[in-house]
Amino acid sequence: MPSMPDRGREALEPLVYIVDDDPGMNDALAGLLRSVGMRSRSFLSADSFLAASIDDVPSCVVLDVRLRGANGLDVQRELNRRGICLPVVFVTGHGDIEMTVRAMKAGAVDFLAKPFRDQDLLDAVTEAIAVDRNKRQALQCGDDLRARFASLSDREREIMMLAASGLMNKQIAGKIGISEVTIKIHRSRAMRKMAARTFADLVKMALELGLPHHRSTTLPAPRHGVGAVPQPMAIY
Repeated sequence: MPSMPDRGREALEPLVYIVDDDPGMNDALAGLLRSVGMRSRSFLSADSFLAASIDDVPSCVVLDVRLRGANGLDVQRELNRRGICLPVVFVTGHGDIEMTVRAMKAGAVDFLAKPFRDQDLLDAVTEAIAVDRNKRQALQCGDDLRARFASLSDREREIMMLAASGLMNKQIAGKIGISEVTIKIHRSRAMRKMAARTFADLVKMALELGLPHHRSTTLPAPRHGVGAVPQPMAIY
């Protein structure tokens, strides 16, 4: 079997962004990551990093807190503001407790004080990559779930939402005015298209999709015939 071209292989490999205004530190970190087979891209300023494109692969940022003309915490906030939720590993020679707490509250994976052990940096980067990979997998699963829901017909969506909210087939039939047999058919089709093995799976999917609940909906009582709700006799 022919080997995958370098570009194709790189497109699947994680990437570490290094942002440190010390060229020697940048080179040392890049060399350390390269020694264990990790790809990296180095930046000497916050501006150059924020102007760069972010590859669509599992990634993280090794970010110095004290940058010339910028603060690493500000860079982290700017990433979050842009919706670029890359896990951050902070490194600093001037860290303090307050700064560490602020960084961790903003989503940093780790905060390493210089000088740090090579293994501590590698462990932090490995954890950060795993965090980003898990997030991407969750987003992909969410995209797949929304795509399956979009494949349902309007009636199947309606019945899925009503069934997931706790209404029985008979109640749904009375609410939307079609037969219980037809409800069962639509519900079965919805479960098949959603790849739900059980009804519990369908309910879980509805919750993950944030579908509206209908438990508070009151079913109209039939006025005549079988199933009519007896009304109290008026006494004059």
